[in-house]
Amino acid sequence: MKLWGGRFEKETSALVEDFHSSISFDQRMYKQDIKGSIAHARMLGDKEIIRPEEAKQIIEGLENILKEIESGQVQFEIGAEDIHMNIEKLLTEKIGSAGKKLHTGRSRNDQVAVDFRLYIREETDAIKDLLGQLISALLDIAEEHVKTWMPGYTHLQKAQPITLAHHLLAYVQMFLRDMGRIEDTRKRLNVSPLGSGALAATTFSLDREAVAVELGFAGVTLNSLDGVSDRDFALEFLGAASIIMMHLSRLCEEIIIWSSGEFGFIVLDDGFSTGSSIMPQKKNPDVAELMRGKTGRVYGDLVALLTVMKGLPLAYNKDMQEDKESVFDAIDTVKKSLIVMEPMLRTMQVQKEKMYLEAKAGFTNATDLADYLAKKNVPFREAHEIVGRLVLECTRRGCGLEDLSIEELREVSGVFDPDLYEAIRIETCVNSRRITGGPAPETALEAIGLCRRILQAKV
Repeated sequence: MKLWGGRFEKETSALVEDFHSSISFDQRMYKQDIKGSIAHARMLGDKEIIRPEEAKQIIEGLENILKEIESGQVQFEIGAEDIHMNIEKLLTEKIGSAGKKLHTGRSRNDQVAVDFRLYIREETDAIKDLLGQLISALLDIAEEHVKTWMPGYTHLQKAQPITLAHHLLAYVQMFLRDMGRIEDTRKRLNVSPLGSGALAATTFSLDREAVAVELGFAGVTLNSLDGVSDRDFALEFLGAASIIMMHLSRLCEEIIIWSSGEFGFIVLDDGFSTGSSIMPQKKNPDVAELMRGKTGRVYGDLVALLTVMKGLPLAYNKDMQEDKESVFDAIDTVKKSLIVMEPMLRTMQVQKEKMYLEAKAGFTNATDLADYLAKKNVPFREAHEIVGRLVLECTRRGCGLEDLSIEELREVSGVFDPDLYEAIRIETCVNSRRITGGPAPETALEAIGLCRRILQAKV
């Protein structure tokens, strides 16, 4: 008989059992469910809502069930619907009638809400740690390449010379913001809904604050309706997860492009590449491509839960059972992606000479030539036009700006002097950009040091 079956005259249809049950996926929250139940039972005993010896018996029973689950001795039942009812059923079978008192002053609505918050809280901590490891890898690689010159791009067209360090430090900023979003998510989810009951709290004099303290929450929810029906914390997590995946996908896109024969900026390690079943020569960046593809999956998880929640009246509705699979999928996808990204980056080979040659091509020093003229009191718009005409001429002749003679340059503007050749060297173009946020090697090293300190403060 169902634990809620007193009202019913017939057994649940087998079809409904299968459709209704969530044990196939919510069983991963068994630790959180037991942890929450232990705190609830302890409080019931301390408040003498149930006898202290009964509370002790419940706690010991739950602790034994946890050991049995983790040792593989427990087979969950689809007929018990979910992890919460499965564990309560196991408890009652183990300790008898005392187990039936565990649910005093509690509903599955606030029980599942606390389990879900505990679970996401643990996973945000794990994801934050993985982000920290990825950021450390990016900082280590950047430090090795503060003088690895490469072209920077806009519109995927060569724009200005930068360094690989500067390029990777842009991703460091993205992932640091991701850590901040994860921290904010954790902060807002870290309140206990236990005591909200089904929707209208309870007549029992529960000590909600004591339970919250035992479970590591910063406080308790202040409205019982909101306590059981709120899934903002799950949506906020999915939003943060989607942005993490977007950043990973952007980095993967560049890894894919850079490893192509047309770019040749990097060579991926064999351990993070795959081959072709028909073309013997192929070495494909499949790991990066798959991560790029999985980004859409996490976006889908966010949209799915937004859609579930958009029209629900207060308080709990069965629709909300659909919250967990989306979150679980996003957690698994983000963690696997972060785990594989770090070693893929650390093992890639950077083709410094190829990057340097490409930085010299495509007139990436054109802006610096315009700046050279502006520093000689030529209005920048005039300088821009002058350099544009020179670029056009070089394009016709198939040469670079640095290949024009001083006489040819002076035919266009008399302010050119021989020192312009030093001004438009790739190294000078980068080294001269020393302002905060710029690509100069010393600026990059300062940024690396600052980011390491920021990261250290977060862990």
